[in-house]
Amino acid sequence: MRKISNFLFIPYLLWMVLFIIVPVILLVYFSFIDINGHFSFSNYKQILSMKYLSMIWDSVIYAIAITVLTLLVSYPAAYFIKASKNQNLWLLILIIPTWINLLLKTYAFIGLFSHDGIINQLLNILHLPKAHLLFTALAFLIVATYIYIPFMILPIFNSMKDIPNNLLQAAKDLGANPFTTFRKVILPLTKQGILTGIQVTFIPALSLFMITRLIAGNKVINIGTSIEEQFLVIQNYGMGSTIALFLIVFMAFILVITNSKTSNGKG
Repeated sequence: MRKISNFLFIPYLLWMVLFIIVPVILLVYFSFIDINGHFSFSNYKQILSMKYLSMIWDSVIYAIAITVLTLLVSYPAAYFIKASKNQNLWLLILIIPTWINLLLKTYAFIGLFSHDGIINQLLNILHLPKAHLLFTALAFLIVATYIYIPFMILPIFNSMKDIPNNLLQAAKDLGANPFTTFRKVILPLTKQGILTGIQVTFIPALSLFMITRLIAGNKVINIGTSIEEQFLVIQNYGMGSTIALFLIVFMAFILVITNSKTSNGKG
């Protein structure tokens, strides 16, 4: 039986080697190659310049803003779904948008935010001035938040669902008001769900590039758009690999931080 289990592990091991380990090794190799094809440390010198440090800082700020906005929307929504009698219906409504292609959802928002879009048509009917929403940082934050809401709600909802009702009833019997119950019981017991939601939101938010191009235009430049530009426009594979390596290291750092907080909370 053990031999069969080891044999079944081989496809996963091959997948890891071909699509994770080998690409990372290639990124490390190309990061030491300059635009002329020579071995050099120039890429690492460039990424430590103010230009790239500023871009990385902006990426982190935007990712934090997206994560905070997503959490502010998702936590009350998860609480509402948990308290609802029609949990399965609300979960289905929540999950259905994730079945739609990301590009299609992005183009739908272009139809909403464009100069002649639905929002401006409604403003025109109300005799209000048109809003310039498309190609702005605000539009980027709204679209990114909408896309990541399901991924934030689900882990928080699962944490809430595991809270025994007798704990909430006991808090009420002991005289705790709803705010105290939330602060002392619900929030600590949903910490794991919050950290998981932050992981699956903050980390991919660092590397968004398609939404930044279609929704924000050139108003938002982050790590994802910079990697895309280096590989597809400038074709400087060395610099693109260096930025991608930095992104991988930073993502690993975020995972370690959130996991360590979770472990300390459990201890």
